[in-house]
Amino acid sequence: MKHCFFCLLIISLCLFSCKSKGGLFGVFSKGGEKSQATGWKINDRKSGGFSLATSYGKGDTPPGMVFIEGGSFTMGRVQDDMMYDWNNTPTTQHVRSFYMDETEVTNAMYLEYLYWLKRVYPPEEKEEYRLIYESALPDTLVWRKALGALDALVETYLRHPAFQNYPVVGVSWIQAQRYCDWRTDRANEQILIDRGVLNQVNGSEDKIVDAENHFDTRVYLTDPSLVFKDKDNDVYRRGLPDNSPDQKVKGGFKGRHVRMEDGILLARYRLPTEAEWEYAACAQVGQTEKNMVKGRPVYPWQGVTPVSKKKKNSAVKYLANYKSSTGNYAGIARSSTDRADITTAVKTYPPNSFGLYDMAGNAAEWVADVYRPKIDEKGNDFNYYRGNVYTKNVKNADGSAVKVTTASIPYDTLSNGRVVPRQTPGELMTEPIAQEDTYMRFNYSRSDNRNINDGDPFSSRRFNDASVADVKGSGLMYNSPVNPITVDENGRVSTVYDDAQRTSLINDRVRVFKGGSWRDRLYWLDPAQRRYLQQDFSSDFIGFRCAMDYVGDSYPKKEKKR
Repeated sequence: MKHCFFCLLIISLCLFSCKSKGGLFGVFSKGGEKSQATGWKINDRKSGGFSLATSYGKGDTPPGMVFIEGGSFTMGRVQDDMMYDWNNTPTTQHVRSFYMDETEVTNAMYLEYLYWLKRVYPPEEKEEYRLIYESALPDTLVWRKALGALDALVETYLRHPAFQNYPVVGVSWIQAQRYCDWRTDRANEQILIDRGVLNQVNGSEDKIVDAENHFDTRVYLTDPSLVFKDKDNDVYRRGLPDNSPDQKVKGGFKGRHVRMEDGILLARYRLPTEAEWEYAACAQVGQTEKNMVKGRPVYPWQGVTPVSKKKKNSAVKYLANYKSSTGNYAGIARSSTDRADITTAVKTYPPNSFGLYDMAGNAAEWVADVYRPKIDEKGNDFNYYRGNVYTKNVKNADGSAVKVTTASIPYDTLSNGRVVPRQTPGELMTEPIAQEDTYMRFNYSRSDNRNINDGDPFSSRRFNDASVADVKGSGLMYNSPVNPITVDENGRVSTVYDDAQRTSLINDRVRVFKGGSWRDRLYWLDPAQRRYLQQDFSSDFIGFRCAMDYVGDSYPKKEKKR
């Protein structure tokens, strides 16, 4: 009997070892670190030195974010369409797991961004740097009203400490997108500093960090020597273990740089797609039973009213910050409803079932999508997004990547005539993909896909009429206003209003914003509601929060805070 028990124990241990070390269940074995494909040893200099992160585990949740487990949901309005917009017919969509900020980006978080820009691109030194800094400044004049006395907010809302935990507003979609790019680089820079790969260079007195030499994630992954040009010895400390047989020590840097294969760096911060935002706001995890959804919530919280039943005696009676009725933004004195007449500090109201705050009320939020009245579920029902513009890195004749310099900054002219940089020094210069890049592809065929399937061919109404083909705006699917802005050789901008007959405000530069705000009635707090605004416009009631792709298994058992 003892021998039988001993044999069973040995067999069990062998099976467990086989499963845990790779065996039939994995690609690479951890025990001997051998490739199941070739039998060659992994992470061994004598066998060629192929490195692989065989012990990679799930990444930690990025700072300030929560994990949103993906799934299917009904996207669109399921209540009566009181406004007769007919722009969000219900469709079934599937969203992959992702991360999302638990709160909107606050004034304090945005001021950190402005401080970094001012330190790296001193606006007093060059005209180019002044344009960079000013292009990121929120428009505080959004608080002005022709029949209102709100100039105090113009001066204080962004910078006064009393408002530091309030959501930042007055930012355009373009500014929000640029903030996401900056946040990606700063977060990954700190990861490399914590790992000892990169020195803490941001406080150095010798100005190692400057306009053209600062950490950029894309540049680092492409070519680490381009990040801090000619300053590698002062910046990089030690790399990861290098198993390559021909490894070389460069200056004082030993080992190799971090690569995508190591799973160390974070994915990019970005704006959430409309589908992701609505899915996260609905938070149907609180409405499920087994594999069925028990109805759909009207608001991000459970129940059909905005009043808290658990906190009857609480100072905050409402579950969101919104406008109750005409002239009623917060109730009466000493009997306030939501305790806020404009925006209020984040986390004032309870979170939804995903742990997200203010997914209704306080500030509406930009999402990534270009607006169209219809969600094209026949075109795609998996991680839906409209707005893809595919680009590629500009390369030198020898194939090396090109960085943007102060002399090569590309600029855009906004609809109000302001000139803003499209990219800043230190980034990789990009350009739209060309026809040869899409040759024989069947999943996409062009760089700009914002108006895909609008009314193809070429998303126009009268595409066969040669007489109007070259007239700007005349044959477009959406005949929206254009801004005939001209800039003379001296840089003076000339603007005129478009007085042609137009039929729509929709074009490829309008973006969706979601969620009700402090200015909105309860009707707009439904997560399905969708509105749009020009991507370079801003308002006193629109802010944003960031999202990030989740890499790996979409349904992990446990996530932990970073």
